[in-house]
Parts: sequence; C-alpha cells; structure tokens
Amino acid sequence: MAILKVTNLKKHFGSVKAVDGISFEIEKGEIFGFLGPNGAGKTTTIRMILDFIRANSGETEIFDIKSDDQNFHETRNRIGYLIPGTNLVESWTGKDHIDFQSKLHDGKFKADDLIKKFSFDPKPKVKNLSTGNRQKLGLILALMNSPELLIMDEPTAGLDPILQEEFYKTITQLSEQGTTVFMSSHNLPEVEKICSRVAMIKSGKLIAVKKISELEGKKIHSVRVTFAEPVKKDDLIGRNVAITDEMPNGFELSVKSGIDQFIKKIAKYKVESVSITQASLEEIFMEFYK
Repeated sequence: MAILKVTNLKKHFGSVKAVDGISFEIEKGEIFGFLGPNGAGKTTTIRMILDFIRANSGETEIFDIKSDDQNFHETRNRIGYLIPGTNLVESWTGKDHIDFQSKLHDGKFKADDLIKKFSFDPKPKVKNLSTGNRQKLGLILALMNSPELLIMDEPTAGLDPILQEEFYKTITQLSEQGTTVFMSSHNLPEVEKICSRVAMIKSGKLIAVKKISELEGKKIHSVRVTFAEPVKKDDLIGRNVAITDEMPNGFELSVKSGIDQFIKKIAKYKVESVSITQASLEEIFMEFYK
C-alpha cells in the first residue's frame, strides 16, 4: 500500500526549474531516502508534499487523499515533520514548543520519553540553544504525535555520533511498527544504514529510484594488485577497467563489471597480492551523477 505518491511534480521559480517533473511512491513502513546535493530540489519537493508551497503542476497523494482534495489538510494530523531549527520561535523555550504541539493534538501526546532519549533540556529559550539542541527539539516535535508518515529534511544535521545512532534506532523501530519515513539527506552512509530504497535527484530531476540492495550489488569494485613481474598497464585496462593509481610493482583499478573476467586476466601474471573491495554507496552515487 502506497502511503505517499508523487506524480510529475513541478515547481519553477521564473527560469529556475527547482523541481522538474518527478514521480515516486513510498510504501507503508518503508524508510525512503531522498538523496542529492544542496540545491538539487530536495527541500522544495518536501515543501510541496506538505502543501507549504503549491506546485506549478503535478500531484501529491497522501493516505489516498490527493493534494487538490478539500480534505487534504486532514492528513496533517497523521504526519510528523522535522521543523528546521531556523523556523522555531526564538523567544520560546523547548517546553513552550512541546506544550503547543501537544495542545494541537488535544494534549494526547507526551514527549517525556523522547526528551530523555535525546538528552534534551527543555527549559532554555531557543535563542540560547546550540545547533545540535535545536535539532533535538525538532526531532521531538516531529516524533511526539506518533506519526503514520514522518517527513524529515537532513534529520541528523548537528547531532553527535551517539545521538545519530539513537536516531537510527528510533526510526528503525518506528518503521517496524508501520510508520512510513521519507527523509532527504546528502549523508550517504546514514541512508545506506537505514533506508530500504532511495531516490536520487539532480537539478530538479530524478536520475534513479533504486533499492539499497540494488545499489550495493552494482558491480563496481576497487582492486589493488601487485605483481612479481613487470606488467604493462595497457594489458589491464579496458572498457570496464580503469587505472586509478599506480604504485611500485602494481596498480589500483576500478572495475565496473565482470570482476571474474578481470581476475582471469591478472591470473596470467605472477600476482604477489590482490585486494578487492566493493564500491561504497557514495562511489555508486557519483557514477549515477556522471
């Protein structure tokens, strides 16, 4: 069951095509990553999904309710949204924000467990909070209503490694309980760690929507090999093999596919040592961007 559907969504600011016809669907309980560099269109997409700004064309559907439906505003009560720290009220304390959020939901939800989990002090005013503590407050506000859909823009920005791990644990548990998570990021390791699928956006256009397992299985390998005899580099390179570095008696190479064929090729020589590592998600991501 698709919880969030985005169909041919476009947003242009004059001649700038911030988002230019993107489409994807996110299933119930899925943790879906939205990857791209700054300025790629991630935040604009999120603002359109939440109806903070209107698209030039295209459609968003949440919980089977379309964005042009008069009842679309009712989806807000079922969504948790990570508020950027710059959008918090500077003169309010963390407790003021939490109490206000609670009143919006008739006092039904409490944040005590989240305050403890993220080691957050709710007493200081926002204007006196560090970037990391602003982010903690934003996460508490997003999670405290036990949302069915959680939408986050760069959720771990400013968090230390220990709290990042706590965040990953929390999001994974929510997913297992049926919460759907849509998170934009340019932090590739965290996307690789917790997401099941990822969409990659560049200059307002989607360039790929893939399962993480498909990306991890993409046949790009880094090979480091040394020989007991001279070997000409021209004997090693080919359509899918490129030398990335040279060293005494050997080479470092990138092998995009057919690693078995490459091993057979170097087996013709006296190999002293060879190490093969699969490409990281970041390396694969850059291949898509090329």
